[in-house]
Amino acid sequence: MSARDEIGDLAAAFNVMADSRSHLDELRQNLVNDVAHELRAPLANLQGYLEVLRDGLTPATPEVIAILHDESLLLNRLVADLQELALAEAGELPLNREPRSIDTSIAFAIDAIRPQAEANQLTLIESAPDSLPKVLVDDARLSQVLRNLLRNALAHTPAGGSIEVRAECALPGEVAVSVHDSGKGIPAEHLPFVFERFYRVDPSRTRSTGGSGLGLAIVKHLVEAHGGRISVTSQSGAGTTFTFTLPIAISAESLHQS
Repeated sequence: MSARDEIGDLAAAFNVMADSRSHLDELRQNLVNDVAHELRAPLANLQGYLEVLRDGLTPATPEVIAILHDESLLLNRLVADLQELALAEAGELPLNREPRSIDTSIAFAIDAIRPQAEANQLTLIESAPDSLPKVLVDDARLSQVLRNLLRNALAHTPAGGSIEVRAECALPGEVAVSVHDSGKGIPAEHLPFVFERFYRVDPSRTRSTGGSGLGLAIVKHLVEAHGGRISVTSQSGAGTTFTFTLPIAISAESLHQS
């Protein structure tokens, strides 16, 4: 290798290091901005209630204590979601991947939301053949993906509607899982942004009524961390479908290589 080639390789290495440092700085700044923006409201609520209690303007009734407790739970959930998203974006989210049966994971996720679905008069449909090959996943993270998508479907499906989870072989080496709801659908202009942090199609849905706004962003990063892809399709009045892919666990050898 010539001296010029060595200098070129060294310059390229420095550029990669600089780009990596710049990316990490950007992620760090995003996290700081998100924390400052998203935690301000629940902290202000807590402070307001505590000041009223301190000044004796209201008694510490069970109702007030319950409100304070709910605000503290919201803060805890926001911090946990922000931390998880930051780790996922930095590629530092640990995964314990093993061969898993996707039909079993889907059944557990559906059972977890069944009480709420029945309370909302929603029909749950599962279509996941036992013959599907196992997927190579972190079971806890797969459960998180499924439950986030199902909770999202619950929030946007009116009473009397349905939610269907379907799994099937997709491209060679992949299994595709889709979660379809019979809700009103997502307007086309919003579709490119649904996986962005804190994006809400319905601005009237606040953190208290519509979650932290991080669920779909976390889902996207978790799926991509497994080497999969996620997409969304929607039609006005005909519901929305989220589809993600997962790699098939072919053999013990492929597991060790991964």
